[in-house]
Amino acid sequence: MGDGVHAYVQPAGGWCLNNAGILVDGGHSALVDTAATESRARRLRGAVLRLAGRAPRALVNTHFHGDHTYGNFVFPEALTIGHERTRTMVRAAGLHMAGLWPDVCWGDIEITPPELTFRDRTTLHVGSIRAELIHIGPAAHTTDDTVVWLPDQGVLFTGDIVMNGVTPFCVMGSVAGSLQALDRLRELGATTVVPGHGPVGGPELLDANAEYLRWVQCLAREGSAAGLTPLELARATGPGPYAELLDTERLLPNLHRGYAEEQGLPEGSPLDIGALFQEMTEFHGRPLECHA
Repeated sequence: MGDGVHAYVQPAGGWCLNNAGILVDGGHSALVDTAATESRARRLRGAVLRLAGRAPRALVNTHFHGDHTYGNFVFPEALTIGHERTRTMVRAAGLHMAGLWPDVCWGDIEITPPELTFRDRTTLHVGSIRAELIHIGPAAHTTDDTVVWLPDQGVLFTGDIVMNGVTPFCVMGSVAGSLQALDRLRELGATTVVPGHGPVGGPELLDANAEYLRWVQCLAREGSAAGLTPLELARATGPGPYAELLDTERLLPNLHRGYAEEQGLPEGSPLDIGALFQEMTEFHGRPLECHA
C-alpha cells in the first residue's frame, strides 16, 4: 500500500478472521495486531520474516479482543504497545473468546498484554515511517480502540471500528460513539483504509459503516418506543438492506447496545456477552461459526 506498508488480510473477514499490518523500513519493522490462533499467528510471523528479514521490534494492538491480541506471544522480540485500557482488558478477558468457541484449535496461547501503554496518542517511528497511534474514545467498537495513522502515506489501520463486507459490531462500545469515531477518522483524510476485517478499501468504508450504524440507531429508537425487545425487533426486521454482509446476526447485540443508549446507560457500560451470544445463536437459528 506504499513503500514498506503492507496489509495482511485474512479472507473472508468473518468472526475471528482479522487483518493485521506490517511496516518495514531501513532494517526496522513493526506489526499492527496479530491473529486469533497460534497457527495463524505463526503464519503471520512467517510473512513478517519474509518481508523484513527479522522479527518486528514493535507490535501495536488496536484493542483487546483475542483475534487481535492472542498471537502477541508469538512475537517475544517485540515491544507490545496499546492503550492503557487495552492492557487492563487483555488481562481481564484472558481466554474468554476461546471459551465462546471451544471447538476451535486455538493452540497453546499465552496471554500477553501490552507492555507500553498510552492514554490519548503517541508516535511510533519505524525507520522513516511515522505511525500516529490515536485512541478513539470514549467508546466505539470497544472502549480501548486505537487506530494507526500513517500521515505521509495516507494509510489508516482502523482496527474493528471499521469493517468491509462484514457487519459492524459495537456491543462492547457504543453506536453513537462509533458514529463520532467515524467522523474523527474522516477528518484524517486517509486515502487507503485497512479495516479490522474484510478487504482493504478507501474512505468510502467509513461512510458505509456509518450508514449501517445510523440504521441500527434508528431501529433502536423506534423499537424501544414501540415496547419491542431487541430480539423481537431483530426478528421482525431481519438484516434489511444489509443482507449481503457477513455475520448479520450481529444486528441483535448492536440493537441491545442501541437500546441501552436509548435508556441513558453510559457508552461502553458492560452487557452480558455470554447471554448475548446465546441469544444470537437463537436468532441465527444455528451455532455461530468461528473459522479461526
